[in-house]
Amino acid sequence: MRVTLSLDFGGTKLAAAVVNTGSREWLRYERRLSPANADAKTDLDIMRSLIHSLLQDITPSAIGVSFGGPVDATTGTVRLSHHVPGWENIPLKDLLEKEFGVPTSVDNDANVAALGECRFGAGQGYDSLFYVTISTGVGGGWILNGKPWRGAAGMAGEIGHMIVDPSGPICLCGKRGCVERLASGPYMAQNAREILASPQESPSGEILKNLVDNNLNLLTGQLISEAAAKGDNVATAVLQKSAWALGVGLGYVANLINPQMFILGGSVTKAGEIWWNVVQKVAKETALPEVMFEIVPAALGDDAPLWGAVALAEDNVTKNLRR
Repeated sequence: MRVTLSLDFGGTKLAAAVVNTGSREWLRYERRLSPANADAKTDLDIMRSLIHSLLQDITPSAIGVSFGGPVDATTGTVRLSHHVPGWENIPLKDLLEKEFGVPTSVDNDANVAALGECRFGAGQGYDSLFYVTISTGVGGGWILNGKPWRGAAGMAGEIGHMIVDPSGPICLCGKRGCVERLASGPYMAQNAREILASPQESPSGEILKNLVDNNLNLLTGQLISEAAAKGDNVATAVLQKSAWALGVGLGYVANLINPQMFILGGSVTKAGEIWWNVVQKVAKETALPEVMFEIVPAALGDDAPLWGAVALAEDNVTKNLRR
């Protein structure tokens, strides 16, 4: 029985899985958090450990890789990671092929997750969709006419750096008011910290402060979601701003490319009903009334990039069998 190996290099976590070709269940699966001070070498060492633990005496037919950052999918070279240093121009495909001796495909996590959802998840039966991951960062991946569409230089889908509030806070990319700067989990936490620490704002935020025992450095996107669900005013405002920013971005994208479906994945999509309602409402209001689309949660959850990596690996196996 042929097996494929799928890898997911995220901004804060690493995951790997082995699957029998054609199966829709993991044969083996492991996930590990990346340490706070991780660099590219740290992540590669952790991933090697996961791989050897999973493979044991198995040799995979191919490897598929999802990477959380810009990737040249043609060469399998990682251009950089916005969240982990040391990944600049790393030839990840070549490294893995040299080490494990099997064909390897590498692509950006949003592109890979889009492929996973189209092939195995919420996008089955659709031929045009836009997958958006809202987590440590915000990125997007396209499926057009049933195939991944990466753009001329592989940079299509960067909805996270679409400006929706020109007077908003500065993003890590240097621009103001990007979707990612307002909608991603870490930035939601930062926005809440800044509001709570500002004497001019005179906020309440008591529920939110109690959740972290007044240590604002412990705030996370998840805690903001929890506090908003309990009625905290600061958490609710931050969460609604996050959803508004994403909704505006989706509406603009709907007008421009007109996909049948938006599939939303990543940790922030677990924020609850308030977040989802605002995203849906704002996206519909931003798009032209004639532009019709669905907005649905990712069916594969956090494993969408891993399943997309399975699709990459299986496509590689199929391509080599035809030769």
